[in-house]
Amino acid sequence: MKLHRITNTIAAENTYILEKDSHLMIVDPGSDWSAIDATIRRLNKPIAAILLTHTHYDHIMSLEKVRENFDKPPVYVAEKEASWLYSPMDNLSGQPRHDDLPDVICQPAEHIFQYDTVYDIAGFQFQVVETPGHSWGGVSFIFPKEELVITGDALFRETIGRYDLPTGNFEQLIEGIKAKLLSLPGHYRVYPGHGFDTTINHEKVFNPFLR
Repeated sequence: MKLHRITNTIAAENTYILEKDSHLMIVDPGSDWSAIDATIRRLNKPIAAILLTHTHYDHIMSLEKVRENFDKPPVYVAEKEASWLYSPMDNLSGQPRHDDLPDVICQPAEHIFQYDTVYDIAGFQFQVVETPGHSWGGVSFIFPKEELVITGDALFRETIGRYDLPTGNFEQLIEGIKAKLLSLPGHYRVYPGHGFDTTINHEKVFNPFLR
């Protein structure tokens, strides 16, 4: 599997486009639609699914564009945040501090994640684990064959996600990271929702929140 990263203009959010021989999978389509569109067209493969680590606005700004332009691939989301897709106040785009942004309103997702289940979608094999605390429906995607994990806004390089937003919780965030992520083999690469990739071992040693 090849992993392509697009760092979007708004909030420097990372969109990941995963590539297999026959299909693509999109994780968290953010604000830079032109770059996302160009990458999908360059790779020129059908999209098997769109996975959402959580539904804050910066992670879903191009969701409807991907659906509209690429044959409506199915969207997968956590049950606790499924309604946030079409609620600007919940996905934060409608909060007063974001008056400079349009409200983000998406259509409902086709699928709700089943946790700790092995998914096999067009050859992409992964597990979905709960890593809440940044938001209460936050999840991470573990790809055992590729030895990597996509962590959304739970775990970053040498830091963790914010926990001061609605439904955030520091203790829950730390507990989820330690139970679901730090338990992975140390060499696993970590691809976060913002910033640069890292490894599990690096975070065990250098992340001040986890020592």
